[in-house]
Amino acid sequence: MISPLDVSASALSAQRLRMNVIASNLANVNTTRDEYGRNVPYKRMEVAFQEMKQDGRVSGVQVASVQSDANPYKWIHDPDHPDAVKDPRNPNFGQVLVPRINHVQEMVDMMLASRAYEANLTAMQVTKSIGQSVSRIIS
Repeated sequence: MISPLDVSASALSAQRLRMNVIASNLANVNTTRDEYGRNVPYKRMEVAFQEMKQDGRVSGVQVASVQSDANPYKWIHDPDHPDAVKDPRNPNFGQVLVPRINHVQEMVDMMLASRAYEANLTAMQVTKSIGQSVSRIIS
């Protein structure tokens, strides 16, 4: 039997991971180097969900993947940045390659994930309350 608590718990877990990924995107908005010190900017990450099934019925949600955004990096003009292109013959002279992360989009995604988390938490509380009421009626 599929438990409504399990369905909500799976959604809570998935949304928590989504919020962590969004927080990572916001924290790395200006990261122009990778963990090895190479001049490779942070790549925005996205979370993809998929339904879980049990006996042919939807039994919850899970994270299918956390993948990098397909959009390219962007160039910004900042000649004083240590990673700015220093060669005057280069068409990107004085520019820095940075992650393509939109603060507004990330904040909207964070609010949506937060609201989904709250909704599933409320669903769990209602399910628990109903179960307690049924137990009192049966006893």
